[in-house]
Amino acid sequence: MLGKLAEVESRYDEIESLMADPSIATDYARVAELAKERSSLKTIVDVYRQYQKQSQDLAGARELLHSADDAEMREMAQEEVAELETSSSELFEELRVMLLPTDPRDSKNVIVEIRAGAGGDEAGIFAGDLMRLYTRYAESNRWKVELLDINEQGNGVFKNITFKIMGDGAFSRLKYESGVHRVQRVPTTESQGRIHTSTATVAVLAEMDEVDVKLNMSDVETQVFRARGAGGQSVNTTDSAVRLIHRPTGVVVEMQDERSQLQNKLRAKQVLIARLYEAEVERQRSEREAERRGQVGSGDRSEKIRTYNYPQGRVTDHRIGYSNFNLPGVMDGDLDVFIDQLATQQQAEELAAGGG
Repeated sequence: MLGKLAEVESRYDEIESLMADPSIATDYARVAELAKERSSLKTIVDVYRQYQKQSQDLAGARELLHSADDAEMREMAQEEVAELETSSSELFEELRVMLLPTDPRDSKNVIVEIRAGAGGDEAGIFAGDLMRLYTRYAESNRWKVELLDINEQGNGVFKNITFKIMGDGAFSRLKYESGVHRVQRVPTTESQGRIHTSTATVAVLAEMDEVDVKLNMSDVETQVFRARGAGGQSVNTTDSAVRLIHRPTGVVVEMQDERSQLQNKLRAKQVLIARLYEAEVERQRSEREAERRGQVGSGDRSEKIRTYNYPQGRVTDHRIGYSNFNLPGVMDGDLDVFIDQLATQQQAEELAAGGG
């Protein structure tokens, strides 16, 4: 690990020298590129240099402890050694975390797809509840939300909802929400007061550029059809809805929320690119970390990740074994208590796997 840190510091010093080179100073694009790289390395270099200084101070304090003849001096040296050992250990762990590989998607906007699962109308109502949850969470982070597609069956029952959340670090926070969400509550239509269990599936996809995904449109079949609204009625009389079928993978994307066929096609293409990128990431992850599938970040859509129990006012995340009894707050967008713990667990697993 110290070897990696020395390489990072060496690269940082090299960038500093390059930026001071008069022959490069006039190349504004190159300077901007170097400045960006320097900024990305600065924090870890600062901490590494702090660690190096404390290591030197610790070596000096230990030497003083062993050479001091005076009892009072030895006691002071012992206290300094203990303090420096603690702070050096903390800095070392901080550096281990900093060296963990970052997900290149973390800074991306996200496309969220919510689909009603088992449970009939109640599952469709829960899908709408989840959309509200994520919308509120986005608002609390000052992120923008843009509805891409919605299939409402009427009376607040949704078959599927697709929307985009735009903001710095959106994917880094919301990526833990992928999976099956389960709700336990008494439906408003239940006359006997029985608790029903329903599910909805959430897929969180990073919004990717076309340059990130090799999409050959000749592999994509485009179908157009008449958009339909809640209850089955036509919402327009033209073939504005679009269905894209990626033949090599069988991935199908439909968009019908816009009245313009072109707009629906552009949005469908955007979602298709995100799904294909996610599928490739999942394939690589499966090959590289087969033994860790089912853990945080696996993206396994069949996994029940969280239960929302209304009678008990409890929300339980099964991946970390944590229950929160402020269900109204969670449903109003208070998700950080779960996301912070999930991020910490993922970090710990990566460290244990030798990532640092």
